Amino acid sequence: MALRERQSLLLMPLLLLVTRVQPGAALESINYIPQLANTTLLGRLTQSTFTLEQPLGQFENVSLSDPDPIWLVVAHSNATQNFTAPQKIEDTHAPASFDLNGYYVTMRASRVHYQGSQSGSQLRVLRVGNDTQCSSTSWGCNPPLPGAGPYRVKFLAMNATGPAAETKWSKDIHLQQAQTFQGAPESRSKSTVIIIALLSILLVVFLVLIIAACCWRIPVSSPAQQVRMRRYHTHHTDSLRAERSS
Repeated sequence: MALRERQSLLLMPLLLLVTRVQPGAALESINYIPQLANTTLLGRLTQSTFTLEQPLGQFENVSLSDPDPIWLVVAHSNATQNFTAPQKIEDTHAPASFDLNGYYVTMRASRVHYQGSQSGSQLRVLRVGNDTQCSSTSWGCNPPLPGAGPYRVKFLAMNATGPAAETKWSKDIHLQQAQTFQGAPESRSKSTVIIIALLSILLVVFLVLIIAACCWRIPVSSPAQQVRMRRYHTHHTDSLRAERSS
């Protein structure tokens, strides 16, 4: 009897430890890697947004009710190891903490939105960083991303008891960078300068010739005018002679 009591006392700490670890152990890992949308989609990557495919059908076998939230976790690629799933919705990280933590959650949805039976004619994508009007301190805000990255994302499902399931992290996502004007290669720039100089010289010579032609032009009477003048003068003389002879 005393031996059983001692065994019970020894098992109590172990039971307490198992009870404490149980919530974390219940987090189901879904074998799905978030993917960028098709390369033919316009605006797939911009300087502050990127577009993902929806995780259709990935949460149908998870212990969730329809209203339970499914979050998108956005993180710097070097901060994924520091991410810890929030135990309550109130503990979710807003975008305002991105600089401090290196990650935040956004774009709350439910498994109803990610059902695999949606119409094939619908464009089923998620545009991350597309909301310029929301407050970065609010849950689910989807503000423009602050830099070129790289970023990584994953989906996190939560139920009434805490985090229920999560996908794997995506690959690194690099946004477009603003293109700064760069001069042409040295050989090309030299040839460009030479061409511009030659064209400038030719233009100056052409202008000088035009000005010279305008300044030195002398008016000369045409041969037709001279002939008419001689004919008119001769005719007048003949008329006078005829009158005198008569």
